[in-house]
Amino acid sequence: MAVLKGLMKLLLSVMLLALGLAAAGVWWLNQPMDTRQATLDLSIEPGTSPKSIAQAVVDAGAQTSPTLLYAWFRVSGQSRLMRAGSYEMAPGTTPHRLLSMLVRGEESLRTVTIVEGWNWRQVRQALAKAESLKPDSRVLSDDALMAQLGRPGVAPEGRFYPDTYAYAKGSSDLAVLQRAMKAMDKHVQQAWSLRQPDASIKSPEEALILASIVEKETGKGSDRPLISGVFNNRLRIGMRLQTDPTVIYGLGEAFDGNLRRVHLSTDTPWNTYTRAGLPPTPIAMPGKSALMAAVKPAKTAAIYFVAKGDGSSHFSATLDEHNRAVNRYQRGQ
Repeated sequence: MAVLKGLMKLLLSVMLLALGLAAAGVWWLNQPMDTRQATLDLSIEPGTSPKSIAQAVVDAGAQTSPTLLYAWFRVSGQSRLMRAGSYEMAPGTTPHRLLSMLVRGEESLRTVTIVEGWNWRQVRQALAKAESLKPDSRVLSDDALMAQLGRPGVAPEGRFYPDTYAYAKGSSDLAVLQRAMKAMDKHVQQAWSLRQPDASIKSPEEALILASIVEKETGKGSDRPLISGVFNNRLRIGMRLQTDPTVIYGLGEAFDGNLRRVHLSTDTPWNTYTRAGLPPTPIAMPGKSALMAAVKPAKTAAIYFVAKGDGSSHFSATLDEHNRAVNRYQRGQ
């Protein structure tokens, strides 16, 4: 009987100890790890073991036990589900929250935006300023960069779709450009598949070039099909496009913001006043609506248009009507 009572006491003690350890474990799992009130960067490479991940957390600056962390990873049954990536451990992160973050792959992401109508120079500038984006393209010429992206001999202008791209801290800007290039390829092909049979453009490349001009010619979306209609009409009858944005693009960084008459007669490969047809490359990054306008131009008799000063344009079928519109909207007569 005494032995039985002793065993009962021992069992009770073990149970109380187990409950105490369990309670301590639950408490620890939900206690914020000390990060010295700073957000810590945690980088996990592919193939890193759970034990090494636990150590990496401590190496990143968390004041906790790597042994306990590793034990938690193993006991949870999710140690093999943790994903590689770049993470941020904010103040207040608990061991329980950390594991959830690693299993879900909740990487710390940043974004960079390519704006509709930007040229390649502006895209380069945006990438250079992007937070925590590795500037691998900075040392590459345009030719070398496009070769890296698998498009040797192709000019970068117009090849990157305007959108906001999320990336993990420390990602290469070349990876962002690769995604933007594939997105543009996709949108160009989608637009081309919807091309009107009587459109003057003859290839997806011409659609991209025309879309870039349409993008730069107006900020009003509803005018884009009409502007495309004007350019399609001009291409059809062999009339020069005579569009100022192509002249400005050809001037490059020499353009000071003031387009002068002398610029219109200064020949460059992109000057559509001095050269017939489409320019040799796009002049900007066109968005979806500009691409659709290029392949589905509005049915119109207009071959002229002039900016009205409010973002929209006035369209004319004759030179006389156009001159009157220029006097009204540009000269205030």
